[in-house]
Amino acid sequence: MKPIEIRPDESGVIDRFLADRVYEFNARATSRDDGELFAAARRDADGTIVAGVSGWTWAGCCYVAHLWVAEPLRRQGVGRALMQAVEAHAKTKGCAIVLLASHSFQSPRFYERQGYVRQAEIADHPVGHSSIVLAKRL
Repeated sequence: MKPIEIRPDESGVIDRFLADRVYEFNARATSRDDGELFAAARRDADGTIVAGVSGWTWAGCCYVAHLWVAEPLRRQGVGRALMQAVEAHAKTKGCAIVLLASHSFQSPRFYERQGYVRQAEIADHPVGHSSIVLAKRL
């Protein structure tokens, strides 16, 4: 058997493979195979992405993996509009909850203003900061 090597150049391919295998296992274990990836973006006149959100829905839950808004558009309601779109989509998929994680130096207060509640905080992730898990019941 070959030794295990860490290969950053293959991380995307391996990550997708692993995500598919874990999803297959989870679907069998729960009898829920309704998982769906989603993404939405706001683009400028040239077609460049200036804000976006991505995540997944599965088994009555929605998870926001990434949300980003370009600096010039921040504090103009774009992030709020993205989250409202996610929540509306989650409801159409029968989701009862939206989950996400934010670092302490990112935007936990933004999510709290949208009705998200802190569920957990992990100190020193990254070192000197924390990861915060938030959730909102729909």
